Amino acid sequence: MIRKLFIYLFISSIAFSTNAAEIDTITLTSNAMHKSIKSIIIKPNTYGLNKERYSVLYLLHGAGGDYTHWVANAPQIQAYADTYNLIIVLPDGGFTSWYFDSPVDTSLKYETYISQELVPAIDLRYRTIPNKKNRAITGYSMGGHGAFYLAFKHQDIWGAAGSISGGLDIRQFPDGWDLPERLGAYETHSKNWEENTVINMVHLLKTTKLKLIFDCGVADFFYDANKRMHEKLAKNNIAHHYIERPGAHNWEYWSESIKYQILFFSEFFKSK
Repeated sequence: MIRKLFIYLFISSIAFSTNAAEIDTITLTSNAMHKSIKSIIIKPNTYGLNKERYSVLYLLHGAGGDYTHWVANAPQIQAYADTYNLIIVLPDGGFTSWYFDSPVDTSLKYETYISQELVPAIDLRYRTIPNKKNRAITGYSMGGHGAFYLAFKHQDIWGAAGSISGGLDIRQFPDGWDLPERLGAYETHSKNWEENTVINMVHLLKTTKLKLIFDCGVADFFYDANKRMHEKLAKNNIAHHYIERPGAHNWEYWSESIKYQILFFSEFFKSK
């Protein structure tokens, strides 16, 4: 998979004043989208001390966010990189990309970018363990949809996936978050919506070993979709971890949720 991608990688290392994880800001030039895209890479504090290789967690942001939002709003993830001795990658997913290749706007190909360009570039530049048993992905809101979408479609890349307050059924919001610009209006392009909403992709998991965890606050406007996803997975006998608890669609909830999901992924990495 690591081939001539013609991706130019520029590294800007920013060492924090504490003895905690170190952050890099990287810029990749995507061939798929013909533009430069930034990501943050959090390295555990052991990274420079030896030649150890590390498991990697990809952490996606929500609509209206960018690659800095996790660090800005949940800075404790730096400590989690140390605690669980893993690399965390925070890609920029565009303002409202939903992490798929848009069937109506060929300039937006975030599925291709992350799965075919970013992952190989990270494995090339950093001391990762480059296989799906040591690679996981999760995110909040739009990023929760994106994490499941990418993992469901690319089970050769990710061995575990999560979603936090994910928009798992985008059909419920036909006018929301620039979705008509990404998929076309539902009235005229319903096939695009049906094929690109995660709740309709459960059939891809029939023979999978993909480890799944997702949760949602009961006061969240995405709660109904998450509950229905849980019921659909259960009906199809697909193993998963599902949690619902008090909470809304905000950073108070997401900051609490991520610590449990990272523990889940850490246990997955150890289980191999």
